[in-house]
Amino acid sequence: MATFTIHTIETAPEPAKPLLETSFKNNGRIPGLHGTMAAAPPVLAAYHFAHQQFMATTLTAEEKTVVWQTINVENNCHYCVPAHTGIAKMMKVDDAITEALRDETPLPTAKLEALRSFTLAMIRDRGFVSDAETQAFLDAGFTETNILEIILGAAQKLMSNYTNHFAKTPVDQVFQKFAWEKKTAVAAE
Repeated sequence: MATFTIHTIETAPEPAKPLLETSFKNNGRIPGLHGTMAAAPPVLAAYHFAHQQFMATTLTAEEKTVVWQTINVENNCHYCVPAHTGIAKMMKVDDAITEALRDETPLPTAKLEALRSFTLAMIRDRGFVSDAETQAFLDAGFTETNILEIILGAAQKLMSNYTNHFAKTPVDQVFQKFAWEKKTAVAAE
């Protein structure tokens, strides 16, 4: 079993140090995910860039949260679900949306539910979403641009979710109060 190091600015490879400094500046701390990714500076750089670009999409804060948390929950990411619960609070997303995503229960609007359904189809079917599912997404008020933006969000989440699966990244203290376990995983045990 691999043991991953969670780097600090002092222990990180030189190319990762400015990236971790940016993480510290933006968060007031270095998130464990970033410290872990620092072992491979291009991965941390790509993750930072993907995050910046996803934040610049046309999706609202609620819609970004739906994309992120749908993928985090589907991928059973013990680190990202609590982290994005806290991030959603910082983005002033209604707690009812966050709880529905965490619990895999219906979202408060048909449009957000269409976004979750389409995002799940994209992840589960690896981009081979049926014409009917795509049309239902478009009929809910989304666009072809939004499809491309979800692909970007999925790329960002693939990097973080898979890193956390391998590294078993401990949940950052600030997000521990939002600890989460997938209900279907618990029921299966």
